[in-house]
Amino acid sequence: MLNDINIHKILFLDIETVPREETWENVGPELRELFIQKTAYRVEKEKMDVKEFYESNAGIWAEFGKIICISVGFITADHKIRIKSYYGHKEGEILTGFCSLLNDYFYSAQCVLCAHNGKEFDFPYLARRMMVHQIELPNLLQLHGKKPWEIPHIDTMELWKFGDYKHYTSLNLLAHIFHIPTPKDDIDGSMVAEVYYKEKDLERIKTYCEKDVLTLAQIFRKFRYEPLLDIDEVRN
Repeated sequence: MLNDINIHKILFLDIETVPREETWENVGPELRELFIQKTAYRVEKEKMDVKEFYESNAGIWAEFGKIICISVGFITADHKIRIKSYYGHKEGEILTGFCSLLNDYFYSAQCVLCAHNGKEFDFPYLARRMMVHQIELPNLLQLHGKKPWEIPHIDTMELWKFGDYKHYTSLNLLAHIFHIPTPKDDIDGSMVAEVYYKEKDLERIKTYCEKDVLTLAQIFRKFRYEPLLDIDEVRN
């Protein structure tokens, strides 16, 4: 039962990713060939040029993308939410900072991670990029040998599926149907790479990511039939 989980032991998170290289021309020849092999079916299906496909989609794969922002939030003892972001151009430093948080404060058996579509995207992406950088995985991302019910991950999209494996529902749609007030976004996920590479506006991306963390926490409270957090009392 969701209400049996100590909400103060949940770390809500969201990540933003972009293609590792800004343009297809900057990708090395060997990696180009590997990308073509991995994405040939989708490129053909969507009738896109491989250059266009790389620049708009490569960020979703940990092999061809990188993390530029990790935003996290947790509920304090006085039932306010504290949000913190790790972001920048050096992915290794972002991941190291995030790992330090997990190792120092979210290491006990009661701690869990929560993300929307986290089991398909955020959690494996984080683990894979940590391995690329040879950063030891914190306990909350070490899944080898664990039974499904022992994995300390909550996925709000999985909870909403109720066993329907084909059902995808966005965070924004859930916020809308649950009447969760959210700040009006000036960007969406499809625009992150452009804002990062063209506008070079990391602060704008960080703000967008933090909004998703707040919305995620609000949705989780709705799933537990709890009142919403007061968004005027967000602590950074």
